[in-house]
Amino acid sequence: MILLLLCASSVFAQKADSASAKQVKTKNVDGVVMTSANDFFTNLSASSQFSIVAKLMTAAGMSDSLKSVTITFFAPTDKAFDKLPTGTVDTLLLPNHKADLISLLNSHMVSGKLSSKDINKLIKAGNGQATLTTAAGETLTARLNGNRNIVLSDENGNQAIVTRLDIEQSNGILFVINGVLSLKPKQ
Repeated sequence: MILLLLCASSVFAQKADSASAKQVKTKNVDGVVMTSANDFFTNLSASSQFSIVAKLMTAAGMSDSLKSVTITFFAPTDKAFDKLPTGTVDTLLLPNHKADLISLLNSHMVSGKLSSKDINKLIKAGNGQATLTTAAGETLTARLNGNRNIVLSDENGNQAIVTRLDIEQSNGILFVINGVLSLKPKQ
């Protein structure tokens, strides 16, 4: 009788532990499996298509600080950075441009966890556009294009299309974008 009670309590404890455990979600992002058990920096660093943004995060000293905040991150791919004028990334990596680098990265982050469903609701409530305030204090405008893709526009006229959405991270949600936002146009 005692043995039966011990076994039953053990089974109950295992069910309670598994029910309370956070479900880990994975998503294949162009050949790299990103898991919701990892933070942004860990997942981005594992992917060759995000080597530039990972390098910029490291240079900005943000790789550890991003682990403790909940954000929505619109991450430009390496191909997005390749569209910039030659030397832009190298300039951002210079010590005297660290403030610009931090501002650029923060311009791709929104506080809190927004899913594509949340953004679409905001767009609908805003009669076709939603205004998102970035961690840099700048404004991103989200709209849907003719293909129902989320398009982000910054205050400088730069645009990026969300190409992958709702990639859960341990500290927020990642969206992949095909452009770099919040760079001031060269005059």
